[in-house]
Amino acid sequence: MSTSAQPAEYRYTVSTPQVASEFLAQQTGVAKGRIKDAMVKGAVWLWRDNAAARRIRRATLDLKSGDRIAMFYDPALLQLQAVQPRCLVDRKRYSIWYKPPGLLTQGSWWGDHCSLARQAELALGGKREIFVVHRLDREADGLVLLAHDKNAAARLSALFQGRSVEKRYRVSVLGDVATAAGREGVIEAPLDGKAALSRYRVEEYDKEANVTRLQVQIETGRKHQIRRHLDVLGHPVMGDPRYGRGNKNEAGLQLTANYLAFTCPFSNQPVSFSLDALLRDAK
Repeated sequence: MSTSAQPAEYRYTVSTPQVASEFLAQQTGVAKGRIKDAMVKGAVWLWRDNAAARRIRRATLDLKSGDRIAMFYDPALLQLQAVQPRCLVDRKRYSIWYKPPGLLTQGSWWGDHCSLARQAELALGGKREIFVVHRLDREADGLVLLAHDKNAAARLSALFQGRSVEKRYRVSVLGDVATAAGREGVIEAPLDGKAALSRYRVEEYDKEANVTRLQVQIETGRKHQIRRHLDVLGHPVMGDPRYGRGNKNEAGLQLTANYLAFTCPFSNQPVSFSLDALLRDAK
């Protein structure tokens, strides 16, 4: 039996038909109970014929000769407990969720039980498909839109790609932004060789804490765009574990996606969603 607590990647080609959990237990030396847990949590993948890789969760799945199977096994990750999201708006073809900090938007090869996509699927009883059309950093919290069929996903994704969705964020940063850079401003520093544009507006400054609260709107969606742009400005986001100095914060990353607005591709009517209003109505 494997006793290693280190992450390990296992890949095999099946030569004779076998039950998935039994095959992996024999090949890896990992206890069958742990194999089943890894499967439920989305860490086991199957390639069959010429189809794309897919997660397999059923321990009793029959493997066929020629199947390729992989397990991305990280005991520490698999032991994590998922924080729970909340569905704030359900429009059937799409829904708006509050993603708490510490929850990924989407899973990885190593599992998906600590992701919004998987937790939403479970919350909806597995009765609707889940398509992620935009993302929010794991450390951040706020509004995320999920689609529930392929056509809805394509049409909503096109809105994000066409910059037709208004996205606003409430962000607390280190320092007095208004004095150093103005009460409003635009940051256009390229990120990863691509154009990136963020607009900010100062809401208030806490002199005692030396922290400014901003409202930020982005017109592009580069990785960690707000966090990187505000660091470039010299005012890193409070609690950011990756960017900035002197901005540690016990409460975690102070970045909340608090507003989404777009023209609904199904009703052709403008819609808007404010986190504060939705949470107030949900009480």
